[in-house]
Amino acid sequence: MLSKRLEDALNEQINAELWSAYLYLSMSIDFEHKGRPGFANWFRVQFQEEQAHALALIDYLHARDARPVLKPIADVPDSWATAKDAFTATLEHERKVTALINSLYATAEEEKDFATRQKLNTFVAEQVEEEETVQQILDDLALVGDDGVGIFQLDRELGARTYVAPNL
Repeated sequence: MLSKRLEDALNEQINAELWSAYLYLSMSIDFEHKGRPGFANWFRVQFQEEQAHALALIDYLHARDARPVLKPIADVPDSWATAKDAFTATLEHERKVTALINSLYATAEEEKDFATRQKLNTFVAEQVEEEETVQQILDDLALVGDDGVGIFQLDRELGARTYVAPNL
């Protein structure tokens, strides 16, 4: 059985994951509106991943005989001036999520809840991948700068991304 403290912390993380999903859906909509379907696709896949993270935590709470509680999702921005701005915001956000996961992991350690700590190992590893991927896109954007052909090619590359359900 989960401690109340850990149950509350996991519910907070569910809200954070759903907020992340909402943020990435907003980014996808913005890029689709601006005629960048590849960027839109990349963010739509991110949206799906964040939903999967929230569902995995909901399922975990059920498995531990705890109650998932959904809370209102705060507003998210709805436009970004450039792709670089959107991906910079994404990297900053993913770093915040990493800090949240690390804090959740520390709480599981303090509560000596080894099952939760084990469950969170996949989230810790996922965050390393998330930050690395976004940093690579930012590096690519820096490389192409304002070159329209480079942006076009990167848009096509990001458009090839497909959703693969994470193994959480």
